[in-house]
Amino acid sequence: MPNAFRGGGSAGVAQGAWPRRAAALSARLGGLSLARSWAEEWDERRPFLWLPVAAGAGVFLYLAAEREPVLWLPLAALALCVGACVALRGRPGPLGAALLALALVGGFVSAELRARAVATPMLDRVRILKLTGTIEEVDLRPAGARVLLAVTGADGIDAARVPRRVRLTTKRLGDLAAGSAVAVTARLLPPARAAAPDEYDFARDAFFSGIGAVGTALGRIAPTAAGDDSGWAARLHRAVDRARNALAIRVSAVVGDGDTGAIAAAMVTGKRDLLSAEGREVIREAGIFHIITIAGVQMTLVAGLLFGAVRRLLALSPELALRRPIKAWAAGVALLGAVAYDIGTGSRVGTQRALFMTAIMLAAAIAGRRALTMRNLGFAALLVVAIEPEQVAGASFQLSFAAVSALIAVQEARTRRAPDDLFAEPKPRAPRAPPWRGRAGRAAASVLHLLTATVFATLATASFMAAEFHELSPYVFVGNPLTLAMIEFFAVPGALLGTLLYPLGLDAPVWHWVGWGIRAVLWVARILGAAPMSTLHLPAFVPWALPCLALALLSVVIWRTALLRLTAVPLLALGLTGAACGPSADLIVAPTGDALAVRGPDGTLGTLGRASGFTAAQWLRADGDARDAEALGKAALVAPGARCDRLGCTAPLPGGGAVALVADAGGFAEDCRRAAIVVSPLVAPLPCAAGIVIDRLSLESSGAVALRRTADGWARRDARSPGEDRPWSPAPPLRRRSEPRIRPGAEPANDAGTPPDGEAEAVRIP
Repeated sequence: MPNAFRGGGSAGVAQGAWPRRAAALSARLGGLSLARSWAEEWDERRPFLWLPVAAGAGVFLYLAAEREPVLWLPLAALALCVGACVALRGRPGPLGAALLALALVGGFVSAELRARAVATPMLDRVRILKLTGTIEEVDLRPAGARVLLAVTGADGIDAARVPRRVRLTTKRLGDLAAGSAVAVTARLLPPARAAAPDEYDFARDAFFSGIGAVGTALGRIAPTAAGDDSGWAARLHRAVDRARNALAIRVSAVVGDGDTGAIAAAMVTGKRDLLSAEGREVIREAGIFHIITIAGVQMTLVAGLLFGAVRRLLALSPELALRRPIKAWAAGVALLGAVAYDIGTGSRVGTQRALFMTAIMLAAAIAGRRALTMRNLGFAALLVVAIEPEQVAGASFQLSFAAVSALIAVQEARTRRAPDDLFAEPKPRAPRAPPWRGRAGRAAASVLHLLTATVFATLATASFMAAEFHELSPYVFVGNPLTLAMIEFFAVPGALLGTLLYPLGLDAPVWHWVGWGIRAVLWVARILGAAPMSTLHLPAFVPWALPCLALALLSVVIWRTALLRLTAVPLLALGLTGAACGPSADLIVAPTGDALAVRGPDGTLGTLGRASGFTAAQWLRADGDARDAEALGKAALVAPGARCDRLGCTAPLPGGGAVALVADAGGFAEDCRRAAIVVSPLVAPLPCAAGIVIDRLSLESSGAVALRRTADGWARRDARSPGEDRPWSPAPPLRRRSEPRIRPGAEPANDAGTPPDGEAEAVRIP
C-alpha cells in the first residue's frame, strides 16, 4: 500500500483532514432538523422576541378595524388568554401559543384604551371660529410661527364638538410664548386625510396627539387676562418650550449662515421649523435628514457620555472602585440624564421612544445584566406598545427598531464564537508586534465594525424607507458614518456643554464648534446630493409588501439557527414582488374633491385644481416621480392639454376621453354631457351622464380615490373602507341627494339615453 494511504507525508495530512470536514458538514446538515433547531432556539429563549411582534400586530389590527370596537369583548379575550397561560404553564408548546395570543390581544386592548384616553372631537368641516385658550408650544419659523393651542372656548360651535387642541400658523406672533392665555379668530379645517389610498394619514396622528383641527390665525393673536389653571406637568412642558425657543434663537444667531444655524438649533433643541425648504432638500437628498431629529443616536450618546464620565470619576477612588457598585451608580446617573434630556428636547414621539430603549438598557446595567441584547430591545418594544401603541404604525418607530435590531444582531454574531478545539495542538506564539501596530489594528477593526454595522442597519431600514417615503439614497453608506461622527464629536458634546454654559453667557465658543461640524457635513451633503442617482425614487408598494419584508427582517435578526432563518427567504421574495408590482393610478382625486392628478401622454402625473404643494408631493412620490412639487410650483405641474375657465377645468384621460373638475355649479350641464369622469367638491346633480361621478357626497364616504384604466374599464381604490367609522375618521352624516330643479330645453340628450328635462342645479352643502 502506498505511503499516502497510510497517513504519511503531506497527502496523509490532507487525508486526515477529510474526516474532520465530513464531520463538520454532517453536523451542519444535522442542524437543519426542525426539532433540533426549535430546541436550540427555545433553550436560548429566542421565541420570547416574537411576543413584541404579536403585540404590535394587535395594535395594527385595532387600527385596521372599520368601526370602533367594543371594549368588553377584547377585555374578556384578554382574561381568557391569561387563564390559558396559567393553566398551560407546564407545557412549553401550548404555553407559547397562549402567550402569543395574550400579546396579540394585549396590543389590541392597549391601542383601544389609548384611543379612549386621548379622544378629542375632530372638526367636521371648514369653520371660522373665535377661540380662547392657552399656548402649549411655539415652533418659530423664518417668517412667523406655528402654535399649538389648548382650547378652552370657541364661539359658534357646541362645547361638545370643540377640539382639545388646534394647531395654527401665524405671521405675527409678537411676544407671546408657551403658557400665554390668548384669544384669536382662526380659519380652521379638519386635519388632512390621506391624499391617496394607502398613503400617510395625518388625521390619525393628529387624533392621538389630541389635535382636532388645523388652520390659520386671521389677524393678531391677542393676549388675555385668563389664568393658567392647568396641572404641574403642563406648566413644566410650557416652561421647557419657552427655554427651548430661547436657546434655539441663541444657537441660530451665534452659528449664523442661515441653514447652518437652523440645523445647529434643531440638533440642540429639537426645534426644526427654522430650517428652510432648500436646506431640508439638501440633507434629504444626501440621506441624512435624521440629523435634525432628536432620536436614538443622540439619546444613546448622551447616556453613554454621562455613564462613561461618571464611572471614570468614581473609579479614581480605589475605595469606591473596589467596594461599591460604581457601574450601577453610573447607570443610574445616566438614566436621570436621559430623562432630563428627553424633557429638555420637548419629549416628542421619537425622543420618548429612544428614552424607553435607553432606560431598558440602563436598567439592565443597574441589575448587573448585559445591556445591549435583543431581549432588552423586546422589552423596550413592549413598553412602547403599553404606553403609546400608536407609535408602532409610525415610520420613526419602525426605522429606529429595525436599525437597532440589526446592530444588535451584528454584535451577537461577533460575540458568538465556536468553542476552541481542546485537542488541537497549540499554535506557535507569534512574535510581539510594535505598540503602534497594535493600536493601528484596533483602529482599523473599529472602523471596519462601524462600516459593517452601518451597512446592516441601512439594509434593515431600506424597506421601511422605500415604503414610507418612496425613495432610497445609495450614498447613505457615506452619509451615515459622517453623520454619526459629526453627532458624536460635535453635536451631542456641544449640546451638553453649551447648555450648561448658556446661563453663564459663556456658550458662544461651543456653538461655533458645533457650527464647524455642521458646515463640514453640509459640504459633503451637497456633493452627495449633486452626484448621479443620489436619490432613487420608488413607486408605492402593495399594502401587504411591507409586512412581508418586515417579517423577513425579523426572521433574520430573531432566529439564530440556519433552518429557521431560511423562513425569511419566501417572505423576502413575496415582499419584493409586492414592492415591484405596486398599484399604479391614472387618476387620483383628493379627498376634498377640489384637486386631482391625471396621467399625461408622457406617463407622468399632472395636476388640476387647487392641489397644495404637500398633496402634489405625495402624489408624485407615490408614483416614483423625482420632481419636487413644492419647488416647481403649481403652474409647472398642470396636466398637459388642460383647459380651465371660471367653471372648472378639463384634461384628456389616458386611453381617450376627458376628465372634468367642476368648480362652479354652472359647469355641470356641459361637463356631465361631454366628460367621461366628473369630479367636483360640490354635489353633482341628477341625472349626470358621465360614466363616473365623484362629488362631495361620494368623497365623504370614500376619501381619496385612485382610478386605473384596465381592459374592462376603470379599476377603483378608495382611501376609506365602506362604512368606516373611527374617532379620527368619523362616518359622514346620512345625506340625501337632492333632486335637481329642471328648466326645459336647457340640456340636450345625454349619453345614457335618458332625455333630460333641463339644466341641473348643484346643491352646496355648507
